[in-house]
Amino acid sequence: MKVEALIFNLIALFAIVAAVVYGLWSREPIGTTALALSAGLLGLIGGFFWFVARRIDSRPEDLKDAEIADGAGELGFFSPGSYWPFGLAVSAAMMGLALAFFHVWLILMAGAALLITIGGLLFEYYSGQNAHS
Repeated sequence: MKVEALIFNLIALFAIVAAVVYGLWSREPIGTTALALSAGLLGLIGGFFWFVARRIDSRPEDLKDAEIADGAGELGFFSPGSYWPFGLAVSAAMMGLALAFFHVWLILMAGAALLITIGGLLFEYYSGQNAHS
């Protein structure tokens, strides 16, 4: 995670410098705002990776003298198949349309659908026949 944190934080630093230079040179607020927000989002991701990297053991990717065999073994649990991402995509598309046309009734329906699908995806393996411990 240290490598990922470094990459994102360096790109965030570049975006900050680019925002300052662009803002002073062009005096155009939209591009400056976009660069500043990009820097903030990159810094948020880089900060999260840095925060996680301090709390976990070093991975083979973080060691300069690591071998390919160091990364062998179980990598974690990955879902073999689920329909929840499709429902989440449909709900998000419905919310996008609802916000684009600003139909309050559709925003409420899409919000409810989003909450249901997010909850279904999040708790998929905590209940029912798929539950594991």
